[in-house]
Amino acid sequence: MDLLGSIMNSMDKPPTIDTKEKLRQKKAQEAFLKQQNKEKARILQFRHETEIKVTAFAQDDYQTRLKFPTLDKVLRNIVHEISEDAGMLAYSFGEEEVDRYIMIFKKESPPCEDELNALRNGQEWNEEIAKRLAAQREQEKIDEMLDEQKRMMQKRTNQDKPKYNYKEKYQHLVGLEAAEQAAKKTETNKTYGFVPSENKKDLRSIEQTLADIREKKRLKSDNGDVKNQAK
Repeated sequence: MDLLGSIMNSMDKPPTIDTKEKLRQKKAQEAFLKQQNKEKARILQFRHETEIKVTAFAQDDYQTRLKFPTLDKVLRNIVHEISEDAGMLAYSFGEEEVDRYIMIFKKESPPCEDELNALRNGQEWNEEIAKRLAAQREQEKIDEMLDEQKRMMQKRTNQDKPKYNYKEKYQHLVGLEAAEQAAKKTETNKTYGFVPSENKKDLRSIEQTLADIREKKRLKSDNGDVKNQAK
């Protein structure tokens, strides 16, 4: 047999696999299938227990929140699915792969934004905290209302002020002191144009009054004669 034929004969035969390697691969495959079946059984068991727990929660009139322990993403998805089918609200809190957990709420008792923020920040939440935050928010509304009233009053005050500062406007013309006097607001004299009733009384006697009348007529007559003469 020549060299080429020898090479071709060796290529026709597939490479042999060691018997131990075959056994190792078989065991690995069996272990994988076993782990896979175990995981399926775990998921099915968790789903069954969760359905029972959520059903009992829905029938409990005194319970509005149901918290689950730390769960991996697969189990949390199962809780979300069951909660949605039951008409519940489900939220996840905590850090992934550390302490991530899920809590479900009845739709008639949903969590407020303050509660969600507290749970997301890892803080506690109870009725006392809720009342304290509600009182704090009410006080903030009152303070905001008072600030708005103060701003409106300040705005009206500014509108009543003169647009020009006459003290500064005329200071360069008449000096500081004169400008201050010019800028002062004058007050109206309420008695201006009024004559006391006592001053209106005629205190002359009848004889004096007649004499004054005759004197006025005489002066008028004399003035008339002087004008005629001048013509």
